[in-house]
Amino acid sequence: MSQGPENRTQVTEFILMGLSDLPAVRFSLFVIILLIYLVTLLGNGTILLAIGTNSQLHNPMYFFLSNLSLLDIFCPTATVPKMLENLLTECSSISFAGCMLQLYFLVALAGTEVFLLAVMAYDRYVAICNPLRYTVIMNKKLCLQMTAGTWVTGFLNSLLHTTFTFILPYCNSNRINQYYCDIPPVLALSCASTYVAEMVVLIVGGIFGVGAFLITLISYTHIIATILRIRSAEGKRKAFSTCASHLIVVCLFYGTTIFTYIRPSSSYHPDQDRLVSMLYGMITPMLNPLIYSLRNKEVKRALERLIVRQFH
Repeated sequence: MSQGPENRTQVTEFILMGLSDLPAVRFSLFVIILLIYLVTLLGNGTILLAIGTNSQLHNPMYFFLSNLSLLDIFCPTATVPKMLENLLTECSSISFAGCMLQLYFLVALAGTEVFLLAVMAYDRYVAICNPLRYTVIMNKKLCLQMTAGTWVTGFLNSLLHTTFTFILPYCNSNRINQYYCDIPPVLALSCASTYVAEMVVLIVGGIFGVGAFLITLISYTHIIATILRIRSAEGKRKAFSTCASHLIVVCLFYGTTIFTYIRPSSSYHPDQDRLVSMLYGMITPMLNPLIYSLRNKEVKRALERLIVRQFH
């Protein structure tokens, strides 16, 4: 730390409190988190490989799924390696610039995933409610434009939040009650009013988040209404099976994200939030490929073919 104006000690690095400061469980946590991370990389990497090597999966639904798998690789990669380093070395510091970059990429990737899930919901809406026009509406150009739009919007949105978070002065206290740099625990350390930064999160994040959520909700309202109008039980089952995986992923993602972000810092409870952010940041990306591979017959068949090719 260095002396700044008005004799205040300016923060030059932060201390990440981590999941536990008890030496007895550090190694156990390291092993568990490393295994979760490796399973996440393997699961999502396998989904990408299965989609890339199977021409039958070269359609909009699986193009969007491959982008989701990429996000599920990048998102934990923004936080887990640093956390593993801290657990192993017992050195919990992160530089000011490192913290800023970690927060930027985490928020950017989480935002991109929100928008991508909305695009995937729209894709399922067109497939089930307008099946005859599906290939015309969901053409290659539109799919590329929508996907590029989700990534660009996610990263620009994060740039705004990161700027408003880190233009604030940080002095004296530098202990982040979290195992990575995120908006609520970082704002809690500022020695100035965080009102504007919090309003930016609530208003801008709210507009984008609610907008994406409404697209998802409206899409599924139409999907469910269409499925209910199908007369045969087999037809209903087949139609629902095409969107069941996505619906489970949406519920899991929104449940943890809303709890983490859409609330004021006054309701911030470090111990409780560490658990939820673990679910949001590590468990969800690990479960997504499992949900898709178990509930989707085409993905299951592609994975089986991939395994057979590797062993023959």
